Amino acid sequence: MPTPTREQAWNQVCEWISHESLRRHCLAVEVAVRAYARKWGQDETLWGVTALVHDLDFEKYPDMDNESNGHPRTALRQFESWDWPPELIHAVAAHADQLHVPAESLLDKTLRACDEITGLIIATAYVRPSRDIRDVRLRSVKKKWKDKRFTAAIDRQEIALNVAALGVDLDEHIQFVLAAMQEAAPELGLDGPPSGIHSQ
Repeated sequence: MPTPTREQAWNQVCEWISHESLRRHCLAVEVAVRAYARKWGQDETLWGVTALVHDLDFEKYPDMDNESNGHPRTALRQFESWDWPPELIHAVAAHADQLHVPAESLLDKTLRACDEITGLIIATAYVRPSRDIRDVRLRSVKKKWKDKRFTAAIDRQEIALNVAALGVDLDEHIQFVLAAMQEAAPELGLDGPPSGIHSQ
């Protein structure tokens, strides 16, 4: 099963997802997971594509309790029909708690650890006057982490558990993901006043 190219994966994201915020989330998780792939000498294309498509069906099928067409069940069926790699399919399944698929591989655990923390980092960038992620520091993210009213839907305890399962220090993980996202600030549309997601 050949790994889809990055272009093929991005084309699917553009077809399935119209909301800029969800596209930005997928791109941010891709950036973080790719950075870990480079750090650990893993397959950067496989890891990056997996992260890019992990929420492919969320806009169209957001009901996670729907056992036939809920997220990510619809996407998983599509991946299988496209003959995409089993490692990719398993990682996307494992990132969804309601499916009760254990996170076994390093890719599984990395995707879970990077998923929600990117949302907290993006939100932290949004409240800065510059709206530029390159102005965000670790201490700023940690301050927002402690403020449970800030992005209240983001489960800090779940993030901490997922990072622990990956075997890395929480502060180091946040700094690593932040640095990766800062390097991709223009591509993520986080380099200043809103101008939209840049063409990939």
